[in-house]
Amino acid sequence: MKARFAAIADVHGNRPALEAVLEDIERRGIGTVVNLGDHLFGPLDRDGTAAILRERDFPSVSGNQDRELVDQGDPHGSWLARMPLTLELEGALLFHGTPTKDNVYLLETIHANGVVLASNEEIADRLGNIAQSLLLCGHTHIPRVVRFGTQLIVNPGSVGLQAYEDDSPHPHRMETGSPQARYAVLEQHGAGWNVELIAVPYDCEAAAQMALRNNRPDWAHRLRTGRAR
Repeated sequence: MKARFAAIADVHGNRPALEAVLEDIERRGIGTVVNLGDHLFGPLDRDGTAAILRERDFPSVSGNQDRELVDQGDPHGSWLARMPLTLELEGALLFHGTPTKDNVYLLETIHANGVVLASNEEIADRLGNIAQSLLLCGHTHIPRVVRFGTQLIVNPGSVGLQAYEDDSPHPHRMETGSPQARYAVLEQHGAGWNVELIAVPYDCEAAAQMALRNNRPDWAHRLRTGRAR
């Protein structure tokens, strides 16, 4: 892995957010970007987002909702199907949920009464026998940096959707509380990795209007507010 790079995840077809994040990355002079999955799923600009990502051809892994689009026969399915579940780059391991399951949270645990940071025992069980010192994941849309023994785990948050609801394994909400697009910058130093979690303003109203045109007022609210309700 380059000594300095950016990590993006969970774009979910939000082209305005992706464009703003890539502009910010370019402004910072960062040449390497990795993508942690869930590229297109959602009621936004699937084609426009795919065009940008296919042109950039970032090292990328597949997410659970990339897999859903493949299974549904989406026109972009053949491109998404070529992405691996995991990708190792110079000592770092990239994946969407966990190294073996794209639809499982690595750093959060869902209880009947809410969402909590996973314990070290839970993280160890979900990781299995993974030796890489830097682990990059997505899926939850919540930016986090977690030290786990000698390993550093980074979730850059979501570029394209700052809140959602899910019913499994219990009903829960994942919310950042603001509409900014999220990504991370990682820079290697002698003592380890410096991680900057970044929130980028963009035209979230344009994205919300796309959602409304596609009959998804729930997405419009989430895009405007970063809250699930």
